[in-house]
Amino acid sequence: MTASTQAAKLATPDFCQGIQYFGEMLPEFEKYSKEAAIASGSTSISDPKDPAVVFQTLLAADALRYLTLQVTASKASGHPGGFASQVEAYAALVMLGHKNIVTEVGHHAPGFYSAMFLDRSLEDMGIETVQQLRDRFREHHGLLGHLSGYIPGILSPAGPLGQGQHFAMSAARLNPDKLFPVTIGDGGLGEPYIMSSMAHFHTAYPGMTNFLPVLVWNGFSQEHHSMVSTQSNEQMMAYWHGNGFEEVVLVDAKDFDDRDQQGNFVDSTAFSFEQRLAFTEAVLIAADEATKSALSGTRTVLIIKQLKGAGVHARGAKSHNLYAMHTLDNPDIVNALKARALAPEAWQLVRTNFERAGGGPASRVAVTESVLELPEIKDLPLEEYAVGGDPKVATTAMGRLVGKVGECDRSFLVTNADGNEASGIANINQALKIIHPVEDPLYNQKPGGQVYEPLSEDACAGLAAGSALMGSRTLWCSYESFAINGLPIWQTVTQAMAELRRPTPSTVTLFTAGALEQGRNGWTHQRPEVEAYFAAMMRNGNVFPLFPPDANCIQVAYEWALTTKNKGIVITASKSPLPIRTTFEQDRKALADGAIVLQEASGNKTVVFAVVGDMVLLPVLEAASALAVQEVGVRVVSVVNPRRLYRPTDVAWDSCAEPDGDFLDDAEFDQLFGGDALIGVTAGASGMLEPIMLRSTAKRDTFAWKRGETTASPAQLMALNGLTAENLVNRAMALIDQ
Repeated sequence: MTASTQAAKLATPDFCQGIQYFGEMLPEFEKYSKEAAIASGSTSISDPKDPAVVFQTLLAADALRYLTLQVTASKASGHPGGFASQVEAYAALVMLGHKNIVTEVGHHAPGFYSAMFLDRSLEDMGIETVQQLRDRFREHHGLLGHLSGYIPGILSPAGPLGQGQHFAMSAARLNPDKLFPVTIGDGGLGEPYIMSSMAHFHTAYPGMTNFLPVLVWNGFSQEHHSMVSTQSNEQMMAYWHGNGFEEVVLVDAKDFDDRDQQGNFVDSTAFSFEQRLAFTEAVLIAADEATKSALSGTRTVLIIKQLKGAGVHARGAKSHNLYAMHTLDNPDIVNALKARALAPEAWQLVRTNFERAGGGPASRVAVTESVLELPEIKDLPLEEYAVGGDPKVATTAMGRLVGKVGECDRSFLVTNADGNEASGIANINQALKIIHPVEDPLYNQKPGGQVYEPLSEDACAGLAAGSALMGSRTLWCSYESFAINGLPIWQTVTQAMAELRRPTPSTVTLFTAGALEQGRNGWTHQRPEVEAYFAAMMRNGNVFPLFPPDANCIQVAYEWALTTKNKGIVITASKSPLPIRTTFEQDRKALADGAIVLQEASGNKTVVFAVVGDMVLLPVLEAASALAVQEVGVRVVSVVNPRRLYRPTDVAWDSCAEPDGDFLDDAEFDQLFGGDALIGVTAGASGMLEPIMLRSTAKRDTFAWKRGETTASPAQLMALNGLTAENLVNRAMALIDQ
């Protein structure tokens, strides 16, 4: 470090503490940096063609590259290459006043953290200097390896690819006056459903164009060339046009290259300084055009084409992540940092612009930094059916309540890929209408409805869960067998909700048509292993699978779900008419305790049946009657809310943002499940019985789903899985005779 550089460092702003290298003044710094491009009291630049604006945007791009690389190298871990290839676009969006920026690329996390540091958002978590930024990267209670709801200013989580567009569309739907750019990697573009989910959103909401995909077309994915690297610019533009985007704005760094770089993807940081400015200006103009187009009702995409790793330690896929040797002493890291190093005055200028952009730090102005005001839900039309009365369809009973919620809250959204009518909830469509550009009363569809029905579980789960994360009430409906295709984003959202710094409505689901109701369709429609997914997620602390045994309990379950925050609530129920077995009073106790006794008879010894589900109660109750004839005591317990049946130490509840530490104590657990023998019964995955099996000290066994088959009746399908009264009786007798 030269003496002049050392002297400059001594005069640096406090936030620069920890910067490894400072650079000299860039050419014409004095000319173009007399004052910040975003004036005091303003929220954005006034002219993207202004040479001072262009110059200061270039400074911002280099600052982002520098911080991204230094932060990752400080831990020899992380992903600098992808974000580095699009920093001109990100910087341009910020300079244009946009702070509600989403990404589907979790590997862009260190770049987003760098941006949040520059605009002072991270001060909300005690990160005020570059040294602190370095220290807390990839540390517990720090800056996680991938984006989460824990970080100030970050709108949404990002980890699994192919999800970010859902968050952008959800936010756009709820905030029609704001723009939500979402960066999409060209490697991630091949992930399932990105384009199809946007296409259905455009069809359902043709005037809602205020989300802006920003394609980061850098030619590489994680370890190889991206699958779209061979496309020409014309082909790529045609692809987006062909998928419903009317305006495609593309900036190709190759058009500005004056260094004769090989290949179709080039690094703008290798250009002469004049051409770097020219490229930056082109990106600014393109971003300005694209944002205005999107906000004015035109479906628009912005594409920045630049080599992956531009300006960092390596190029192409080799820049994707750092390895153990990539410390701050590594020659490649050192050289890249020195090349991007800025003078202290430049750092202060960049910070001033980023802080002023959009009206303040993202942690103050982003839409997710405040609670979305929602109308109160009053007078739910609960209808308590008489125990032992006519059988009722549970889903239909809940559907009536869902219609009332949508009537009270016009932002409320129901999503279903398989059709509400097929799930016994046609009353939802009748009350709220399917969103469709073609109005047709026969199918309960019209523009402006509240039921979103693409034939994609990803699109359904994405918009429902994403909207809940953004602050609104939603309900995702599906067949149990198909829900697995939408679960990745639902899981992402529930984990984000566990970490979130604000309360938000729980993401609620209704899964119908369990395996037992799908006998004639065979194993393709019989996939209750999804319940094992939820059983594992219960230990997260904020996931609550609910199994109401009848049409009364499902109403109480949904009523409760509507009052909760930051939870993932899964209601699984039958679409077939089934007997009414509980009262509302019993149901509220079952939700609080985890289970309820449905039937009890005394005898010489006591067998307890712990039952998860509704239709599977039929053979259990038959078995209970057969055992009673033999003077065996039987207690049939309906497991409604298994999460309550864990021990507090089994679940990470106390680390959740909205902690729920209610668990059934040992004495009450023994009242429900204590006996000489315990048999857990479920027509789904046996993992849902784990809380009971962990705590019980009785002789015990489980009866659970094995596999699907084509059958003529639910009873035949249960028999193929061993779920018969005869088998239950025989096993019970064997256990108590041991």
